[in-house]
Amino acid sequence: MKWTAFPLHPETPEEGLSLAQLFGGRIRDLDAAQKRLKQVAQDLGLPLSDRSMTYNSRLAQELGKWAETQGKGDAFHEAVFRAYFVDCINIGKIDELVKLTKSLGLPEQEVRFALEQRTYKEAVDADWARSREKGVSVVPTFMMDDRAVEGAQSYEVLERLFISCGVKKR
Repeated sequence: MKWTAFPLHPETPEEGLSLAQLFGGRIRDLDAAQKRLKQVAQDLGLPLSDRSMTYNSRLAQELGKWAETQGKGDAFHEAVFRAYFVDCINIGKIDELVKLTKSLGLPEQEVRFALEQRTYKEAVDADWARSREKGVSVVPTFMMDDRAVEGAQSYEVLERLFISCGVKKR
């Protein structure tokens, strides 16, 4: 599996935005929408809190690329998901990302260097361009052989995608 970064609300400032600010009236009943999302997450066995804020994920995406080079990509992506969607942590702040990576055993100085120097900026830029080229408009999107499944999906839906692309079950 290859993780590809996607520009999800890149205009969000470092301090974040309330969900009401983010959606600016485009969602009539935000509470009902969150309730539906929480039910879908529960049905899929995904943890999800009652968050009220959204944060800029750009630096987390860049650090994810770095973590992948350290053999900790999947662990990082899982940890940042939990930090954002369960613990409501501002993943747009360097200090929060450093704390997060410490729990994965990644060296603080190297993490700070990668973030402060924006070492993986170009890699994320390339992912964003690829996402636009492929027409990705929601996260997550699972792609294989130019076929896509959008949104959080059950195991069975993902299994059908793989089988339709010729992947054999083990």
